[in-house]
Amino acid sequence: MADSHLQDVVREKYGEIARSAGQTGCCGPTARGSHDPITSELYSAEETAGLPKEAVTVSLGCGNPTALIDLHQGQTVLDLGSGGGIDVLLSAKRVGPAGKVYGLDMTDEMLTVARDNQRKAGATNVEFLKGTIEAIPLPDQSIDVIISNCVINLSVDKDAVLREAFRVLKPNGRFAVSDVVVRGEIPADVRRSMELWVGCVAGALGDQEYASKLKAAGFVDVDVEPWRVYQIEDARAFLAGAGFDVDRIAPQLEGKVASAFIRARKPESKSCCGPTCCS
Repeated sequence: MADSHLQDVVREKYGEIARSAGQTGCCGPTARGSHDPITSELYSAEETAGLPKEAVTVSLGCGNPTALIDLHQGQTVLDLGSGGGIDVLLSAKRVGPAGKVYGLDMTDEMLTVARDNQRKAGATNVEFLKGTIEAIPLPDQSIDVIISNCVINLSVDKDAVLREAFRVLKPNGRFAVSDVVVRGEIPADVRRSMELWVGCVAGALGDQEYASKLKAAGFVDVDVEPWRVYQIEDARAFLAGAGFDVDRIAPQLEGKVASAFIRARKPESKSCCGPTCCS
């Protein structure tokens, strides 16, 4: 599947979601609403209190990456695939006025929604950037913490994403993302489905493969922790409207798709072993 073709499909689908802000539940391509098995019940009422409504309703994630790691005053954070900006705005509160949070997204409509949410929230320590996660438009060693919420699975070139994440992190910087992973083999026709790729399932890495790719990029202290494993009825929700024989496919997905917390660290410079710091 050509990178540019998939990017165009993802950009169009998430642009459509942004244009219908407040009308659709997401990680998937259809309006699954509040009972979406991937995106439901990720944030507490306390966390979302005071955030613009659109930042919450256009949240497309599969976890809460801001809950994965301690953020401190003055840190610089990057959210890969920031969407409507919910995780950027939550992080901005925690790093304070001396810190900075970048949101990176390739979809113009999402950037418009995110910047409007930034204005409504009065967040002055936030900047939304247009670009792809395979080519992050920031300098080497400029970021303390990278977060992401169910976006890396959408990339055809995940190795490039992880190399770029490693490049922009400072020594001892942290990688803390939520993403969908698979556990074991899933049907080939699901893998080939563009609709489910945009919906965060078909492009997902295996949990062990994810860990291996992080280590190959130079990361250490790698941990992939599935926390919400989807069962047969959840699989039916993934497949609904995607043109599959649900009764045939859903049992083959039971227990094989999960949302995971994924954590890693860039080593200190003296022990760095990644591709961007070894000659």
